[in-house]
Formats: sequence, C-alpha cells, structure tokens
Amino acid sequence: MLRTKTDVTYEGRKAVIAPMDIPVECTFDELIDMIYSRTSIDKRRFKLLLNCKYPLRSGNRFQPFPILDDSSVRRMLNMVNTTSIEEIELFIEVVRVNAQLNQSVGGHADLFVCNNYNVAQYEYGCGPSCGAVPEIGPNGDDEGLADEEADYEVDEDVDDECNEDANVEVEEHVSSFQNFNQLLENEQGIYVSAQAPSCDVSNHPDDETLDDSPPVNYHMPPTPHFEHVENLDNAVASCWTPWVRHTTGYSSGEFVIGQVFNSKSDLQNAAKIYSIKAHQEFIVVASSKKLLVLRCKKAEECHCPWKLHAMVVKDTSLFVINKYTGPHTCVNPCLNRDHHQLDANLVATHMKALLKAQFTLTTAAIQASVMEKWGYQISYKKALDGKHKAIRQVFGDFSQSYTELPRLFLAIEQSNPGCVVVWKTCEINMLNTEVFQRVFWSFKPSIEGFEHCRPIMSVDGTHLYGKYKGKLLIAMGCDGNNQLFPLAFAITEGENTDSWGWFLACIRNRVSQRTGICVISDRHPGIMAAMSDPHLGWAAPSAYHRICMRHLASNFMTRFKDKILKNLVCRAALATTKRKFNKHMSTIGRINSEALEWLEAIPSQLWALSHDGG
Repeated sequence: MLRTKTDVTYEGRKAVIAPMDIPVECTFDELIDMIYSRTSIDKRRFKLLLNCKYPLRSGNRFQPFPILDDSSVRRMLNMVNTTSIEEIELFIEVVRVNAQLNQSVGGHADLFVCNNYNVAQYEYGCGPSCGAVPEIGPNGDDEGLADEEADYEVDEDVDDECNEDANVEVEEHVSSFQNFNQLLENEQGIYVSAQAPSCDVSNHPDDETLDDSPPVNYHMPPTPHFEHVENLDNAVASCWTPWVRHTTGYSSGEFVIGQVFNSKSDLQNAAKIYSIKAHQEFIVVASSKKLLVLRCKKAEECHCPWKLHAMVVKDTSLFVINKYTGPHTCVNPCLNRDHHQLDANLVATHMKALLKAQFTLTTAAIQASVMEKWGYQISYKKALDGKHKAIRQVFGDFSQSYTELPRLFLAIEQSNPGCVVVWKTCEINMLNTEVFQRVFWSFKPSIEGFEHCRPIMSVDGTHLYGKYKGKLLIAMGCDGNNQLFPLAFAITEGENTDSWGWFLACIRNRVSQRTGICVISDRHPGIMAAMSDPHLGWAAPSAYHRICMRHLASNFMTRFKDKILKNLVCRAALATTKRKFNKHMSTIGRINSEALEWLEAIPSQLWALSHDGG
C-alpha cells in the first residue's frame, strides 16, 4: 500500500479484488467452497489460508484475525453489526497442498464481503473506485488493467515451474502472516519497537536518505491461534505501537502527514491525549465538518511552530492529516493541576467502558482514574459532566428514553397478549400534550400464576438513579417452594400515599381479587395508609398487613446502633411461642429500656410470628 497526503492507493504487484455476498449463517466449509468456485482454483492442488482485517477497539488500528472454523466465520461476519465497517476485507493466500506455510505460490486475493448483491468495486481503503480494479495472476505477472469479469485462473504448468524454482520461491515469498502483516503495515502503519536503537525518531527525515536508512526492528507478528478475540486490544496494544511510515519514526508520539483517523472525534481525542502527555495546550483555529486546524496556544508568545491541519477524505468520514509541523518548541514553566484539553468529552471517552460495567461508579472514583492515567486532578464538576456524557453515550439520553416509553409498552402489549398496562399522565397548557407521571404493568403469566402461589405478597420500592429520579414499585409473590414470584411493577414520581394507593389499587382491580392475602412491607406511611383504606380493597378481612422483619431490624439498628439488640429483635420476631417472645423482649428491656419502649409502640401482631394469629 502507498499512502499519499490525501489518499491510500495500491502500488506494486497487482491483486485480485472481488466482491462477494456471504450469508450470515454461512459455515467455514461453505465459505471455502464459495471461494474455490469464485476464483476457479484447483482445490486438489492448492489450499486456502484465510485472514480478515479485524479492527481494534482503540485507535485507528487493525489486527489480522485467522479464519479457521465456523466460530471465526461468525465472528468475522458479526463485525458488520458490532463495528462501523460496511465491507469485511478477507485476505486469501493460495498455498500448495504439499508445500510448507512459508512456500506460498500465489499472492493475496483481497475480497470484500458485502451485505447485498449490488456491490461496486472499491480501491483498498479509498471508497468507491472510479476506474477499473487491477488484478494479479497467481504467478505474480503484471497483466495491466483487467476487466471486472476477468477470471482468476491458475496455470497448469505452475507445478513444474515451482518445482524447478523452489529455492527462488522460498526467498521471494514469506509466510501467510508475514504477507498479511506486510499489507496491514503498509496501509495502517508500520508496527515497530519504540525502544529500537535503529528507529529514526526525527520528525522531518531527509527524503534523499530514505533509501539508506537503517532497517526497522519489528515486533514479532502475533500468534495466528486466536481462539477468542474479546481481549484482542489488550493482547496487542500492550506491546505494539502503530506507525504510519518507518521513515518518520515518532517514538515521542508525534503526528505525521498522511495519518488517517476514523472520524473527526477520533482525531480530536488523539490531539488532546498528545497535548496532555506533552504537557502542552493548543487552540482551535478552524473547525467544521470537513476541516480541523489546531495550533499551539503559545504560538504568538513563544513563536512555537506546532500546527496541525487535517481534512476529511472525500465521500467518507475519515480524517487525514495533510499538514503538520511539530513538535512543540515552547516550554511550559509550571504544570497546572488541571489541563485545558482534558475536558468532559475526553473523560467520557475514557470512562465509557467502566461506566458500562459499573453504572454506580462514583465521581470521586472517576477523578482518581483520570489522575492515575494522565496525572491531572480534574474538578468535581468536570468529572460529573464527563460521567453524564458517558452515560448518555452508553445508555442513551434520559428525556429520549422517557419519550420511548409509550412505544416500549405498546410493543410489550402486542408481544405479550393479556399484559396489563395502566398509564397516568398530567395535562398541561399545550394542545395534544401530556406529561408522564406513572405507569403500571403486569404480565399475563404472572397474573395467572399468582392464583397458584401462596397467599403472600411483598411490596417495596427502590430508587431510580438518573436525571429524573423517581421510584420503581414492585410486588412479589411466593410460590410453593418459597421462591420469589414477580407479580407487578410501576414507575412513579416517588413513594407517597397517593402513589402507593394507586399501585395497590391497580393490583386489586387488574391483577388479583384474592382474599385473605398477607401483604408484607416496610412501615412507609403511604403503604400503611393504603392498607387501611377500605375503598382500595386491602383492609381486613380482604387482606392482612404485616411488617417486614428485615426493614424493622434495619430501622432499629439505625436508631440504637447496637448489634446485640438487633439480633435479639430478630429472635423475638421469629419466635414461634409467646414464652420465647417475652423472654427476648425482657432481655432487650434489661439492656436498653428505651429500645423496649420503641418496640412496644409497634403492635406485636404486625411483626412477631408468635402473635400473628395464623
């Protein structure tokens, strides 16, 4: 591959570029047969080695991924759904059946695996091609520009020629992974060791001495036995450093002309990280959908020449650096605790993966993570803003999520016949506009199954964390094996008398009319009022209210902060006889008379098993 200032083209021995449509359910054997059929290669004499170009999660880098079985085929085809890649680049090497891996007899064939049959030819990495696509024969001879429908044929005399020139072939051809790495290095950048003594670290190499430059020390190519590629980034990024050309070296992390980024945001993040690590700052001179120009913040004060100019590649979202002057020549006399380029957007990009795994990550933990990674102590407000942006990127916008609620529950009702959904909205002074307040739902299997459960129902509420807060109210049953049985749910503005009364009324009217149900809850005033309201249908003898022992013990511990007394309260609540209950209560009174008075203020039949009355 030859990278110019504004484009990426292929130079040298020509390759066959052929579009193919592969079904999602395609197996490895089916894929091999399709390629044999498409290229007219004799499968009795030649075997195929397949590698696809697999994108890494971080940066504009790629990793060769061998296609060895059905699992790796599925992984390759799934790239279209999990990444922004529209065409999968599959590299095929033709190897003689009896030859060793490093004795390949054909060049790579670059196939684009597409999603539809209306496929246009592409030049490698450059978008739609306006001209014919060059081809290469398996013997490597230049055949000029070929027609799109030219067949890929193998000369029957190749076997004899290869036997006569076997030694020449061994020198001219390398292993499949070396060939594949060569293509990737030419397009995405040379992978070299930053500590290599022969690495040219000058930012402006002399073009006249390029041919005489010392050889570049490469890392060994990665092992082809990648069974799982979930941790591919960690496996490669730790020891591989991306380079654009071996002649420009930048072991200090400098940008180079011709460097390509997937998007403008990727380029901006790279520039920010560069400035943070260099303890320098830049300002934006010009910024649009097609242009980004940056220069040093001290350009006028210290005459620093650092400047970066990048433009979008036509008909793509890629950004390429076409002008660059660096590194910085200015000196930062003192280091601030914070950095201007370390903004909330970069914090969001850094914390996105962590917040996806742990939504409740604290702002202080984000500050500590940024400090550990970049050495700057960002403000609490910046960390919180970055957290909110990362949450929106991972989980979506809060207001948009609430806007989608009607569509969500409509889909639930359509896909679950018999599902109960009850809405409550607030009217405002806008035509045909209502504001969401509450929603209740229960699934038909839960409604029917509750009739066969024990006559026990537990209700509780939990906080909703987000921009609009609110509460999630839950009702659970208990089956014959004492396992929890989900019954009904509601999203409300909070826990109060009105919301709890509305929730319990929905259960009584739309879910179950069973009588004699024991309702277990905490001592929230809203629940207590709703259970005693005769109009809601939960007063005795239709239902009986009992207090949850765990909530009672937690409230007791909050008030008196004594673990011994807390254990005695639990024993008193679980006592099956009044004699044992009175014994534990007497012990509590001897230790703390105020604790005894606090318990006696709560009717014993509401929380003590011995006074339940069956």
